[in-house]
Amino acid sequence: MTGRRNPNRNRLDLEPDTVERDLVKLVLTVVELLRQLMERQALRRFDEGDLSEEQEERIGLTLMLLDDRMTELRERYGLRPEDLNLDLGPLGPLLPRE
Repeated sequence: MTGRRNPNRNRLDLEPDTVERDLVKLVLTVVELLRQLMERQALRRFDEGDLSEEQEERIGLTLMLLDDRMTELRERYGLRPEDLNLDLGPLGPLLPRE
């Protein structure tokens, strides 16, 4: 059977009970990726001294609130942080492991 592809491999198994959770998981994955990118950008700007003290405080508070909200949403849908890290096959995981 070498060389034959599994025709069901690329099929989506859409169950009515899991569609909402799966959609939330995808959205939260994208939001988490953007949150991590924003955090890295903020840290870079902190290190370079590009921000005023007020800007640093506002960015820090915003990132903390976003992290809290992400935690609430994950808990509501029974998701763990590692559930949001998509496996991209040979490229590895989407999100860096912390």
